[in-house]
Amino acid sequence: MSSINTLNASLREKVGSNSAKKVRIANKIPAIVYGDGKNPEPISLDIKELRIEINKASFLNRIFDLSINNSKTRVIVQGISQDPVTDQLEHVDFLRVNDKTKVTIEVPVKFLNESLSPGIKRGGVLNVVRYTVEVMCPVNKIPESFEFNLEGLEIGDSIHISHTNMDEGVIPTIKDRDFTVASILAPSALVSAETSEDKPDEEDESKEKDTTEENKPEEETKK
Repeated sequence: MSSINTLNASLREKVGSNSAKKVRIANKIPAIVYGDGKNPEPISLDIKELRIEINKASFLNRIFDLSINNSKTRVIVQGISQDPVTDQLEHVDFLRVNDKTKVTIEVPVKFLNESLSPGIKRGGVLNVVRYTVEVMCPVNKIPESFEFNLEGLEIGDSIHISHTNMDEGVIPTIKDRDFTVASILAPSALVSAETSEDKPDEEDESKEKDTTEENKPEEETKK
């Protein structure tokens, strides 16, 4: 699990669209904190500070400490709302957590040692089937990413979820199979060449057919 960063937040006395609009005008983002058997708390966060964290790839699967009125609340991000046209941040949902909290979360995947894959060296293409893997786990064991080693892999090889290491208690939500995360495919140029070699030449077939018909003996004239 990555280190826990602190986000500074302020309580909002009022809620609603008008209140949220005033918060955004003040260069802050409205948010809500809920869960852990407590009442929801409307808060606001500094937009610049929040942007720094959102730009990090691991933002959605990290734990944060919200500093609210000199007290800290441990949370995980549950959702982000953005304007569909401008991509401007509009709202953030946080879930309160503790060491016993279990979450279902998407974990990004990483591929290592592409340069050591003979298949990729020959022009093979890494075909990524899943860019994230959904798992269930305690919040204190949320992985930053799952790493897959491509060293020694050839064209046609597949990378399955069993090819990465998971801590105890981290369980994929897909349990019934060793599902594929990626594979190394043959380059399209090579596939096209092999297809052309396997396909009979139409002109040769036509010549062969004509030769066969010319050599066919004529039927005897009946007397």
